[in-house]
Amino acid sequence: MPDPQVTPREGSDRSSAPELAGRRILVTGGAGFVGTALVRRLAASGAHVTVFDDFSTGSAEAVPDDTAVVCGSMTDAEAVRRMVAEHPWIFHLAARNIIASTRNPREDFETNAAGTLNLLLAARDCRVQRLVYASSASIYGNSRTLPIDEGDGVAALSPYAVSKLAAEQYCVAFYESYGVPAAIVRYSNVYGPGQRGGNPYCGVVTKFLAGAAAGRPMQIHGDGQQTRDFTFIDDAVEATILAGTHPRAEGEVFNIGTGVETSVIELARAIARALGVEAAVEHVDRRDIDNIRRRVLNIEKIRRMLRWSPQVALEDGLRLTARARAQAEAEAGVVGR
Repeated sequence: MPDPQVTPREGSDRSSAPELAGRRILVTGGAGFVGTALVRRLAASGAHVTVFDDFSTGSAEAVPDDTAVVCGSMTDAEAVRRMVAEHPWIFHLAARNIIASTRNPREDFETNAAGTLNLLLAARDCRVQRLVYASSASIYGNSRTLPIDEGDGVAALSPYAVSKLAAEQYCVAFYESYGVPAAIVRYSNVYGPGQRGGNPYCGVVTKFLAGAAAGRPMQIHGDGQQTRDFTFIDDAVEATILAGTHPRAEGEVFNIGTGVETSVIELARAIARALGVEAAVEHVDRRDIDNIRRRVLNIEKIRRMLRWSPQVALEDGLRLTARARAQAEAEAGVVGR
């Protein structure tokens, strides 16, 4: 498969999504990393956006000032129903992340699976225009074939993957049984500017950048040969908006990635190049969540149906992320944190 087209640019608005102008849109989990990037893009398109978040990991400071914010939990069915009743368009990103899910699988189920059911019940009764569910490539487990197609078998190897898959299945069931216009996107290792290094649940790119910038070795769990498909935040947001606006997206599931497989040790070296430092690494024990050996997604379905393709290659995305992080630290007066 050819490498994706690369047109790196900072602060670009690649999808104005004019069809969302004036729409009342609910973004659950809108204070998180992907959520805030999505909210900014939607607001720039002229949409009236409300963020619904419990702030367990999200940051209120990251939400744009002119955005309505409601603090609440997906487990509160009545609060969810009130939100849905006022917003015909929904982007559902709220979830417990994989580390928190492993530590507390009951809370994971109640938020990720049962919380999504609360949302779907309200969406059915309120007859929403579109609901986009943000799922995860973790549902595939250790796939026998690479790159992984949407129709390949699933093997949920963590409580997080189980709950995300259950939520997906609820979306499919409500689409087939009640006509809820749902679309599903499966993210693969989204990274980029805006992911907070101080968050203990942040991704490997942010952790590596923070360590290397501070002169510390980048800690690799295991041998570093495990692979992932790293997706730049702007590309993930663009795909998510298409899933919420394109008429062909309704009732479909789409992989969101790059189609490029990168090992963790290769990622560490690329980050060192982005920072202009030596690639110092430290190998530590594997964690209980480190049970996926290889992952790379086939993105031909979304290319074909929605005309989406990733625009930022890994090396360029890492440079943009490193630059944004350095700028944010300079503005905050932080040195080498």
